[in-house]
Amino acid sequence: MENSTAAAVAAVPPASLSPSRASDFMQCPLLYRFRVIDKLPEKPSEAATRGTLVHAVLERLFDAPAAERTPPAAKSLLPGQWDRLRAAKPELAELFGDAGEADAGRRMAEWLAQAEALVERWFTLEDPTRLEPAERELFVEAELESGLKLRGIIDRVDVAPTGEVRIVDYKTGKAPRPEYAEGALFQMKFYALVVWRLKGVVPRRLQLVYLGSGDVLTYDPVPADLERVERKLHALWDAIRQATESGDWRPRRTKLCGWCDHQAVCPEFGGTPPPYPLQVGAPGSGTGEQGRMGGQA
Repeated sequence: MENSTAAAVAAVPPASLSPSRASDFMQCPLLYRFRVIDKLPEKPSEAATRGTLVHAVLERLFDAPAAERTPPAAKSLLPGQWDRLRAAKPELAELFGDAGEADAGRRMAEWLAQAEALVERWFTLEDPTRLEPAERELFVEAELESGLKLRGIIDRVDVAPTGEVRIVDYKTGKAPRPEYAEGALFQMKFYALVVWRLKGVVPRRLQLVYLGSGDVLTYDPVPADLERVERKLHALWDAIRQATESGDWRPRRTKLCGWCDHQAVCPEFGGTPPPYPLQVGAPGSGTGEQGRMGGQA
């Protein structure tokens, strides 16, 4: 009951769109509502937390001089970054706490060893001694002419001496099959669009580094690509605006439902969503410009 009340108090219409939230809506509109509007709590997962930890290590490694960016140096960062992550997110204490103490310690050791292997694999895909990123963990935000705000965090931005821009994203999972590559590139094209609208420069290359499988996926965008993404995002945002105003968030059952924390309140699994915390059809809830809906996404 307390969680429901807290969500109702905090609920505001979404005001911006990020790659992850756009993907949520495309996967399942009801999932978007649960995460953005209801703000329902989700249990931390080992995979997602491991990804956060590896990202932190790869970011911090570039604090060291180029010659010191070695596999042992990177692995030595893991314990400290794990401690920092747990201090910032106390809920991570439950990640390995549902088993006996000895078993929990064993599971955590295995989990850390998996993170170490991912960090080591990165050195087989890129040479950090030859890289000097212009930006790391860069927060970007751009407002389109329509008023729609796009935002996100780019893992790494490299700028060549000639001024060409490369956007790099680390993935701790495996590379998708070729038929799913377009979906994987959506996030990168989103970032490229934001950079283009902010700087007036189309990134020369988009690069996905898959540490889980040791693959590197690259794509060289052109303005027409990014214009298509922009149109898609406007259509997506219009659908989000309509759902926000009507309160009609349809569930979409897919194979990904097995990983969803919200089955208990999902109609597809016999559940009932919590009461909609926004006023349906309220003036100012999005009936004006597409990006003027108040709150955060």
